Formats: sequence, structure tokens, C-alpha cells
Amino acid sequence: MAYMSQEGYEKLVADLQRLESIERPKASAAIAEARDKGDLSENSEYEAAKEAQAHLEDRINRMKLAINEAKIVDTSRLSADAVQILSKVEMTNLATQAKMCYTIVSENEANLKEGKIAITTPIAQGLLNKKEGDEVEITIPRGTIKLRIDKITVG
Repeated sequence: MAYMSQEGYEKLVADLQRLESIERPKASAAIAEARDKGDLSENSEYEAAKEAQAHLEDRINRMKLAINEAKIVDTSRLSADAVQILSKVEMTNLATQAKMCYTIVSENEANLKEGKIAITTPIAQGLLNKKEGDEVEITIPRGTIKLRIDKITVG
């Protein structure tokens, strides 16, 4: 089961619809076009089109599974007392004094450009259940960072 926001769920459904209605027909057309070029045993274009279609179908199946397993979180019932999924956490890196702000989301909603990190990341895991003012040490691939939680808000 994957917890996600209503917004994230709706985006996932829209992406799935786009893949099924636009990308899937494009993939089928590419295969048909490559097939029309003759001998399939030496047709790299045909093989590439078939492989692209297989990747697309795999992506569609993973999205359907994520939608079926989704549990939409009612943000009105969340508390800002401690970090949890859909918490927006403002923090300070105590070594560099750099300010950071991340919202903790499901893996399907993660987007670093939007400041959304997956709940499965080391930083999110290190922040879970912590409170404002807490200082935490988190091991990340590049070493250990020490963060102070400055503010917690909800979605």
C-alpha cells in the first residue's frame, strides 16, 4: 500500500490515461511501420520498437498497480506535531547552515525539483516522528549530515 496525496493520485491517473491513449497507439504504429520494412530477422528498427513497447507496457502495469494500492491521505487529519508523510519540513544543515525544505511523499510523487522526497529516502526516514527543534544525524551516501528541524507544516 502506498500513501499519497489526492493531488499525487490524480496526477498518476492522468499520466496512466496519457500513456494508454497516446503513447500505446504510438508504440503500436512504430511496430507496424518497422514491420512493413521487410525481413524481421535483420530489422533492428522492429526490435527497438518492440522493446520500447515492452517498456511502455511495464510502466503502465506498474502505474496500475500503484493506483490500485494507493491509499489517499486526508491531510485535514494530519498533525504538524511530528514529521510524517505529507509533512513539509524546514530544516537547517548544522555543518553548513544551509536551509532546506522538503515535503515527504510517496515514491510515486517524489520530485526533487519540486522539493518532494520519497518517504523511503534516508533523509525522510531520519526525520520521521521527529519534532520541531530536534537535531538529527542522518547517514546518506556521501556520509553523515546533522540537521535541525526548524518548522513542520502539513501538505
